[in-house]
Amino acid sequence: MNKLIKNYIYNLSYQILIMIIPLILLPYLSRTIGAEGTGIYSYTYTIAQYFVLFAMLGMKNYGIRNIAKVQENKEKRSKLFCSLYCMQVITTIAAIIVYILYTNFVANETYKIYFYIQLIYVFSSILDISWYFSGMEDFKKILIRNIITKIFTILLIFYFVKTKNDIWVYTLIMALSYLVGNMILWIKLRKQIDFYIPKKDEIKIHFLPNLKLFVAVIAVSIYTMMDKIMIEALSNITELGFYEYAEKINYIQVLIISAFGTVMLPRMSNMAEQNENGKFVNNINKSLEFIMFLSCALCFGIMTVAETFVPIYLGENFKRTTILLQILSISSLFVSWGNVIRTQYLIPKEKDNIYIVSVILGAVVNFIINLILIPRFQAIGACIATVIAEVTVMLYQSITIIKEISLWKNIKKVCPFLIKAIFMMILIYPVKYLEVSEITIIILQILLGGIIYLLFNIKYIANLVGRIKMKEGNKNV
Repeated sequence: MNKLIKNYIYNLSYQILIMIIPLILLPYLSRTIGAEGTGIYSYTYTIAQYFVLFAMLGMKNYGIRNIAKVQENKEKRSKLFCSLYCMQVITTIAAIIVYILYTNFVANETYKIYFYIQLIYVFSSILDISWYFSGMEDFKKILIRNIITKIFTILLIFYFVKTKNDIWVYTLIMALSYLVGNMILWIKLRKQIDFYIPKKDEIKIHFLPNLKLFVAVIAVSIYTMMDKIMIEALSNITELGFYEYAEKINYIQVLIISAFGTVMLPRMSNMAEQNENGKFVNNINKSLEFIMFLSCALCFGIMTVAETFVPIYLGENFKRTTILLQILSISSLFVSWGNVIRTQYLIPKEKDNIYIVSVILGAVVNFIINLILIPRFQAIGACIATVIAEVTVMLYQSITIIKEISLWKNIKKVCPFLIKAIFMMILIYPVKYLEVSEITIIILQILLGGIIYLLFNIKYIANLVGRIKMKEGNKNV
């Protein structure tokens, strides 16, 4: 099997496993700790995430990009890893100290116990070296790590979390799962790296370019994480709980897209280093087509089944989540397009300024619209703000690189997928009126939707399979 396809499958599995606990546990948690309990966890976890972002700076992208360039040279790879990791240790220690100060002197007294527990999660970032294995295109090890930790996490939550009073137990288990998961990867690292203590200048040289990417990470977080803080501040914790459930369900389609981007980032970084411009642009065009093929189906499929799915999955008390999920699913179309541009062009080509400006622009738009809409429409306002922010980011990135990557040519290619997905939604929507069980309706809508969409796109699928077989054939010659 093609290495790229293998890596996509591994990383897709990895990304899904990151979310597998919430997806499996959402129905259970909605009936035990409820929307308010979920809101409390979401709020404290989001705050802790900001400190983790400061600890990691832009390492997720910077580390992958640079490790990918020295994959085949163990000496260079070891030097680079040790330098980058020492910088990560320094920034993480600083983040931990500030987090402790925040918890003691700033954090809301009501949630202080949960902030203390989340310290474990913040500390776990000091051991996070997943960027190294991603840069090496070794997604199998990351997958194995997650299988081990996630299975145990699920079992522990089912066993220990029983009532609304067990929010702290749920928070503790989740925090420990991150810590243990990061520890496991170190077992796999020993044979790949020759460890040594780098000089001060070897660490320092990476700080500014890493910090540059960190600006983009923070800006992205404002319209992916700040929503939750603003809902709690401008609305209420229960409304945040509804939003959290909608976001977690919708996130599964975002993960499918980001899995492809993560796999392509080291490949495209290596290609950019070798100045293979023709292949480079061709890969981006094909990636946009493939990603939008998937994204259109997922977006309109989720919008269709949400009305029946949410009350069964979460319970009748969570019908509010339905409209939130339907709005958020629209954002995935723009996230998908933007993800390809970001991970396959801007980061590999080191066009960091374009990336940074785009996400800052999106963050500002999101923040302003949140301020206007959340007080009036609560979580619905936050969902609308997210969609508009993603449109803003996608448009800016696409227009800025229009000379290298043809915007209109790619729009013409993906428009048919959008139209076919809308027709699919129209055709399967009446199924909800059949006099059968709600679970049967969901199954029928998914099966019929999948068949209809595949038949609509049979020509594209045949061409895609043909290209894969041709590549395999050329390798075997």
